[in-house]
This record gives sequence, structure tokens and C-alpha cells, in this order.
Amino acid sequence: MGEDVRLRAVVTLAQAMAAARTPRESWRAAALGAKEALGGSFAAVSVWERELGRLRVLVNAGARAEGEEEFPEAETYPVHQFPEIAEFLHEKWAGGGEPNAWVETAEGATGASAAGPAGYCHQRVAALRRRGRGSCVVAPIVLRGQAWGELYVARPAGAPVFGRSDADFATVLASVVAAGIAQTELLEEVRKLAFTDPLTGLANRRAVDMGLDEAVERHRKSGTVVSLVVCDLNGLKRVNDSLGHAVGDRLLERFGSVLSVCGAMLPGALAARLGGDEFCLLAVGPSSDAVVKVAEDLCVRAAEMDLGEGVACGVASTGDPIGPVRTARRLFRLADAAQYRAKAARSARPVVAGRDGAVLELADAPPAAPHDRRSFRGVRPE
Repeated sequence: MGEDVRLRAVVTLAQAMAAARTPRESWRAAALGAKEALGGSFAAVSVWERELGRLRVLVNAGARAEGEEEFPEAETYPVHQFPEIAEFLHEKWAGGGEPNAWVETAEGATGASAAGPAGYCHQRVAALRRRGRGSCVVAPIVLRGQAWGELYVARPAGAPVFGRSDADFATVLASVVAAGIAQTELLEEVRKLAFTDPLTGLANRRAVDMGLDEAVERHRKSGTVVSLVVCDLNGLKRVNDSLGHAVGDRLLERFGSVLSVCGAMLPGALAARLGGDEFCLLAVGPSSDAVVKVAEDLCVRAAEMDLGEGVACGVASTGDPIGPVRTARRLFRLADAAQYRAKAARSARPVVAGRDGAVLELADAPPAAPHDRRSFRGVRPE
């Protein structure tokens, strides 16, 4: 392969990874780009999970063998079974110099002459034979000065075997892949910060607004049940005033954990902190009865916490007789009115819109003043 061709391949790979917006897109672009650049038939990207001592395959691209999935859920390989992995992933590689790629072949002994620091690896040779591949080139991926994982490209049996120049080129490609992965991880971190409450780790109000808009649109099109549980944590101000804000923060974190556990009982539910002492659960799909049951459990668990004074909880669900719900604003206002009623009544159980007749009247009544609590953070009746 000529230098111009390889240069174009590097540029193409870099562009494809720069265009990726999710980790999966990034991994797939890396594998496909490297496969094309090296004239392979198959490529994979794996990450080193240090705490578990294994390589986990993130993506398999190209001509996959039987049993290989594009994005496998549980394809892992213990590091101790691959001596050359332990060698190139050792800290000394990150400490100085560039880790070189190496070649293995289905013949084993032939591959040893082109192999990396650990030489022949019978595990890779066995894998090549089992999957009908003739040779592979393996390149370490080093990210921010630390071993991150590996780039693996293979050719089928009968195709020309990878050589030393291919291994050198694979080292260059792995550097490009590392830069692309770093960019994607940074984007993911920024995205996470934009939609995550920093104190509790739950979703934030922006995430709820987006999720609820999408959920209500689904409800309008297909009748999918959408439910919202709005919670007001009781006693936070008293804790802050008497024990300090650090203890108040622990109360918020503790309740956030309780909310997360309860939300897990509803498949796909979004647990969020709206701000201050207000939280919510957004459930799309489960029945209103299932959501109310979880809300009841949430109230019980909150009452059993060492700090605070339980929680006031309101529920609004399109599965209950609450009238047409055409906008997210309407469902939010109903859930908030139910929570407002639970707070006023010091109820130990959730109040449910459509099952408590006063909630609909409260939600539709005009606020008595601009600061009226019934104006849900500025949301007035429609």
C-alpha cells in the first residue's frame, strides 16, 4: 500500500471518528476505518477493564464469525491468558516510548518472527484458526498516557499475511483512534454534565423536560401511558438550619438514592432532581397502578430515613381519568398539584390526580399571586 493511500486512510479514519457523537459510533468508526486502512476483513476495538483484569470487546466490525456480535454485551478475555497483552499494557509502556503493534498468524511459528514483545501467543493463534482467519495485527491504544485497550484487525485464511510495515501502520492508526476516543469521551462528559444533577447524580430538570416532551408525544400518537411522580422532601430547611448544609446535602443524596432504587422498579423510569428539595420520577409504559405502588413504597422508605421528615408525593398519569394530556406542561401541573395537596395534608401516602377530585380543581384554578406554589415554577394553567 502506497504512502499516499495510507495517508488518505488516516485522514478518512480521523474524519469518521470526529463525526461520531456517541461511544458506539466512535468504536464502530474506529474498527471500520482501521479495517479498510489495513486491508482487513474484520476489526475489533477492546477496552482494558483494569479492576476486572480483562479485555472487554466493545465492537466487532466487518466479516464476523459465528457467535460474534457487533456490539457484544459480554465478550471478555482474561488478561492473564494473553501474555503479550500483559506486556504492552504494563505501565512501562505508558511511561516511555510508543507501544508497537505486532502480528500473529494462524501458523503460530511464522507469526512469532513478526510478533511484539511477548512473541507467539497460542490463545490468539487458536482464535484465528477457530474463526477462519489467517493473520491479525494488534495495536495498543494509549489514552492520556495510560493503556486504554487494543485495536485488532484480521485477514481471512488464504489472504496475504500482515507484515512488519502493516504493524507499524497499525501503530499510527491506534494513535488516531486514541485521539478520536478521547474526543468522544469528552463530548459524553459534557453531555452528562448538561443533563445530570451534580449533587445526587440523578437526571436534572433539563433531562426531565426533554424526556417528558418526547413521552407526551408518544402518548398522543399511540396512547402510551405516561406517568409523573413529583416529590417534595420534607424537613430539608430544618436540617440545614439545625445541622448545617453539609448534612442537608447528605439528606438530598440519601433521598436521591432511595428515589433511584424505587425508580428501578419501573422499567426505563427516569429519576431526577428538579432543584432544591424537589424530585420526580418519569415513567413511560408502566400502568398507573404500578406507578402508584412505587410511589407508595417511596413514601414508606423516605419516612424511614434517619434524616428529614419523609416526603410529600403527587402522581399524575395518563392512565387515570385526568382528561386529555396534550402537553408536558399539563401533566407536570397535575402532578405538582397532587404533590401540593399531599404537602398541605401532611399525607404519608401519595396523592393521585384523577383519584382525588380536588387535584384537578386545584390544578385548573388560577394562582392567587405570582408566587403561588400552584404556579409550578412559573407554569400556569393552560
